[in-house]
Amino acid sequence: MLSYDAILLVKNGDIIDCVDIYKQPAFEHPALKNHIIQMKSNHLHPTTDQTRTSPKAPSQIWQQYGSCPNGTIPIRRTTINHPTNIHPSKVIVTPHHSFSVVLTEGFSYSGAKANIRVWKPYVESGNDYSSSKVMLRNGPLQTFDTAEAGWAVNPKVYNDNNTHLFAYWTVDGMKNTGCFDLTCPGFVQTSSEVVLGGDISDLYGSDITIQISKDPYTSNWFLRYNDNEVGYWPGEIFPILRHQANLVQWGGEVSSPNVGTHPHTATAMGSGKFADFIFGSSGTIKGMLVEENSNPLKPPENLYPSSDEWDCYDAYLLKEYVKEPSFFYGGPGSRNNPRCP
Repeated sequence: MLSYDAILLVKNGDIIDCVDIYKQPAFEHPALKNHIIQMKSNHLHPTTDQTRTSPKAPSQIWQQYGSCPNGTIPIRRTTINHPTNIHPSKVIVTPHHSFSVVLTEGFSYSGAKANIRVWKPYVESGNDYSSSKVMLRNGPLQTFDTAEAGWAVNPKVYNDNNTHLFAYWTVDGMKNTGCFDLTCPGFVQTSSEVVLGGDISDLYGSDITIQISKDPYTSNWFLRYNDNEVGYWPGEIFPILRHQANLVQWGGEVSSPNVGTHPHTATAMGSGKFADFIFGSSGTIKGMLVEENSNPLKPPENLYPSSDEWDCYDAYLLKEYVKEPSFFYGGPGSRNNPRCP
C-alpha cells in the first residue's frame, strides 16, 4: 500500500501523490526485492551537437501547483478516487495495433534519442489509444522485450482524451507482462520533478525530447525527458533486453480491436493528418540518434520507413538534401477517409 508524504490537486483534475522513493510500486516486482536504487546514470549524456536537442523543458502542468518534498517521487493517480494501483492486466497493450515507423537494425544498440512533436489525435473509444514514441527492442517477434517512451492519448489508462507523457515496457511481446508508467511494478523513478502519465496538453505543436540509454555498468535502461533524468527500467526485469537491443524504431502506433478490420477504427495517429513534410503538420520526429555498444550518440547507419496500413496511416522519411533525416507519419484512420477500409 502506498503512503503519501503530500498530495497535490491539479487544475485539470489530476491528483499527484508524493510517495517515498523507497516505497514506490517498482519494488513489488519479484526480481527487485533486493534492488538498490541507482539515483543517477553513469553513462547517460546529452548530444554533443546542441542543435539536435529541444530548448529547456517547459514545466509539466502539475508543477504550477506545488512540488514534492525531497526523498519522494510524484505519482499520478489513475482515477480521482483511487491511487495508482491498477493490476497490469488492466493496462497492458493489446495485440491489435498498427504502426507507422522508421526503424534501424543490424547493430547492438544501447540507446536512442529523438525530438517528437506533440499532438492530440482523435481516439474513438476507451479501448483504443494512439501514441508516438522511441522504442528499443530485442527478442522473437511474438515474445520480444521492449522499453519505450513518448506521448499517448489513452483513455483507458489516463481517464481522459488529453495527451500524456508515458513510459512502457514488456517482456513477452505485449501479452501478459509490462505496463504504462508506474501502474505496475517495474520502472524505478528517481526524479521528483517529472510525472509519468502527466498531462502535457500545453505542449501541442511543439517538441519533446526522449532519450533511452543503457548504463553499461548496471544494465539499467535510463529514461531522459527533455533535460530531466526520470528513472530507469532495471536490467533484472528483462531476460533479453538487459544485454542490448537489436532494433530501434521511432514513430506512431494505434492500438485498437478494429485495426486491420472492417469497419476500421477512426482513431487517428500523430496529428490525424497524413505525412506532411512541407509544413510539418503531421506526426513529426527529428534528431534521431542511436548508441551502439555504449558509444556516443550518432546518426543511424540506415533508416527504413514502414507502415502496416498505408491507406489509414502512412510514413515518409525525408533524407535527401537536408542536414539530418526527418520522419513524418500519421493519418486519420477511417475518420472521413474512404481509403481506409
